[in-house]
Amino acid sequence: MTTPFDPSDPYLRDALHARLRFYRELGIGEFYQRAVDPAIWAEPEPPQLQSAAPKPAVAPSLFPTQPDNTAPEETAIPPRKPASAALSHIPAQAEPVPPEQHFAALKLIREEIGDCTRCKLSQGRNKIVFGDGDPNARLMFVGEGPGADEDAQGLPFVGRGGQLLNNMIAAMGLKREQVYIANIVKCRPPQNRTPEPDEANTCSPFLFRQIDVIRPKIIVALGQTAVTYLTGEKRPLSGWRGTVHPFRGNAKLIVTYHPAFLLRDPNQKRHAWADLQIAMRELGLELPGKNRAEGIGNRE
Repeated sequence: MTTPFDPSDPYLRDALHARLRFYRELGIGEFYQRAVDPAIWAEPEPPQLQSAAPKPAVAPSLFPTQPDNTAPEETAIPPRKPASAALSHIPAQAEPVPPEQHFAALKLIREEIGDCTRCKLSQGRNKIVFGDGDPNARLMFVGEGPGADEDAQGLPFVGRGGQLLNNMIAAMGLKREQVYIANIVKCRPPQNRTPEPDEANTCSPFLFRQIDVIRPKIIVALGQTAVTYLTGEKRPLSGWRGTVHPFRGNAKLIVTYHPAFLLRDPNQKRHAWADLQIAMRELGLELPGKNRAEGIGNRE
């Protein structure tokens, strides 16, 4: 048999008041069938009673209790952990370069890189892979890093993944020569592993300088590593895809899968094609018919 609530009992009244205040701070409103007396919500906490008897718990066991000296605003859910400093240092955007000087400006960046030994990736590389394409491109693709074929030729995306990227570009109604392609790092990581933060952050400032010279309207980040170091934010790829993101001045960022991933899981090609269509709409390109779109899946 349940004992009825006795308003004259100071311990029960104190416990009820604390429980309701706890629920209110969690954002839980009235959930009883009958209304709760507003006086219970508004009533100030009663003074502490001098008693050696312990008070009953005032919070459900599902939630941790807060210390008595914790202010209400400190009980709020903390914000998501920000990206680490290793991922959040994005250089400021440089002043624009006249279009007729883009080629020369990119050449100067390449000369500054020189025979780079700024990070340990230089120890195992064959050739630096700077970038390739139109210095005045409206569309730029950014990948992770060179593979074996790229390391041998000194050009980005020339292996099997590069052939698939070429097909993706062709399905958009463009030629490879009309876009610009680069990577987060310009030297091949051993065994094609993911670049480490110190490697990516040592090399990526040169990529940002390339972006600032070319000033593409759309940048397509190919995979998790690319979008992480372009934005300084580390979150799942699903949180990026399907949306146009403002990026670095007037540019826009679109995220899709890396071609190497699509080679491992061809079923995802249709999702990558949906991402590319977003880029096409932003560029004002005509959406192709079914036959051209099927080229992504039928050609490697």
